[in-house]
Amino acid sequence: MTEVALIDAGGANFGSVRFALERLGVDVRLVRDEAGLAGAGRVILPGVGAAGPAMQRLHAQGLYTPLRQLQVPLLGICLGMQLLFERSEEADVQTLGLIPGIVRKLVPATGIRVPHMGWNRLLPLRASPLLDGIAERSSAYFVHSYAAPINQHTVAACDHGGLFSAVVEHGRYFGAQYHPERSGDTGALLLHNFLKSTSA
Repeated sequence: MTEVALIDAGGANFGSVRFALERLGVDVRLVRDEAGLAGAGRVILPGVGAAGPAMQRLHAQGLYTPLRQLQVPLLGICLGMQLLFERSEEADVQTLGLIPGIVRKLVPATGIRVPHMGWNRLLPLRASPLLDGIAERSSAYFVHSYAAPINQHTVAACDHGGLFSAVVEHGRYFGAQYHPERSGDTGALLLHNFLKSTSA
């Protein structure tokens, strides 16, 4: 199977994503600089925390431009997915700009708590290889206060006081707002599907 470059962006979920990939029999390469990306067949950008510090870390590691120039499939997880978009309202920070859209803060309301934390259902909006084998309305585990809007690149949404993008696909760029490493079979299938993706 293709070697996967897993970027150490400082998120607390870094180790659990690595273990989830290893359970799938994947050779995982830990990446902390541009050189680590060389020759990888897939790249995964996990993340937990805030957009500002995460982008500062990517710049400090010399990964901002290399990630924008990748010619292989890239999967962003949780904050990592948000960083694929153009900008985040969180500290009004410019992100990687690989997918159109601005990440915005979830709005609390009666019965709607922010951060959105816990299990929620995926609502498929269009067919995608990333969702192969994942049953409609499957549950996944979320922890986040910001989310990407629904747009033409959304393949699955989630409802928490309003719909937001839960899974996105734009050419060779993929994202999951939920944590596949904590989402049982739903998460394992998404990772498996990404690893066999042929987008280029």
